[in-house]
Amino acid sequence: MSGWKPIRSHEELEVYQLAYRMAREIFELSRKFLREELYSLTDQIRRASRSVCSNITEAWRKRRYEAALVSKLNDAETEAAETQTWLRFSLDCRYISKEEFTSIYEIYNLILGKLVTMINHPEPWLLNHHKEEKKRKSAP
Repeated sequence: MSGWKPIRSHEELEVYQLAYRMAREIFELSRKFLREELYSLTDQIRRASRSVCSNITEAWRKRRYEAALVSKLNDAETEAAETQTWLRFSLDCRYISKEEFTSIYEIYNLILGKLVTMINHPEPWLLNHHKEEKKRKSAP
């Protein structure tokens, strides 16, 4: 692969970029929620959506150890699913439109799919994996 270059930061991961974009979008949408929801729905959906990003960041920094990487990716997956639940509440309470719900919910399905793929196949993301690959390829 001539055009391939290694990812050097969690911010280069597509799954992180999607999660971050959605957290920002949820923040903007949640600004119109009722004030009485501030410490319940508003706080919860913002916290869960931001947690997806922060857990991906933590997973990236823990990629020396497969179990630690997978654990943090599992946390990100859980937070993404929780965000979907809060989105459904937001729709049912009529704080967001059906179109807003569907658009964001589908992107969270994409995020979940990417996280599950990383969880099921963590090897390419491990720091030591790349060193081992180079050793194997250069061995006689």
